[in-house]
Amino acid sequence: MNAKLMRTGLPARLWKGIALALLALVLGGCASQQISDYAGKTPVFDPAVFFKGRTEAWGMFQKRGGEVARRFHVVVTGTVDGNTLTLDERFRYDDGETQTRVWTLVRQPDNSWRGRAGDVIGEAIGHTAGNALHWNYTLLLPVNDKQYEVQMDDWMYQMDERTLINRTSMSKFGVEVGQVTLFFRKEGV
Repeated sequence: MNAKLMRTGLPARLWKGIALALLALVLGGCASQQISDYAGKTPVFDPAVFFKGRTEAWGMFQKRGGEVARRFHVVVTGTVDGNTLTLDERFRYDDGETQTRVWTLVRQPDNSWRGRAGDVIGEAIGHTAGNALHWNYTLLLPVNDKQYEVQMDDWMYQMDERTLINRTSMSKFGVEVGQVTLFFRKEGV
């Protein structure tokens, strides 16, 4: 190794920098929010109460770098039958494309939720605490003529009796590919 390089300590500083960067990544992963962080926050979010009836939402998909790639409007009709909440979602995108997704969500005895939809692989699992709901599921995402399985880390926050904000991180192979943000407004409350 170059003697001058060793005297200046450059390799040691470089390794320290790498070690600090890795430590920041590890600690950053430990600091992610938990659903329990929202216990006691109000208003208490009950999906069956909030989504019963008609709700409208406006949203956008942002690429990993933050660029808004797509905007959309959604009309959601929610019906409740016992412990089952059915959400009929009608999307209209800024390019004129339309899409329908029907969720069947079932409240569990521990007050968690399990859900299915036509483009969801397997089952979505969600937990509530205070004003928040946290979902995890795999979505089959159509892009051009292909379909991709993306993992959805979905957080909903009820702001007041008529307003809900939804922020979702989409990832593939553990790497974030984009985010979806929605603003829901409930009618007639």
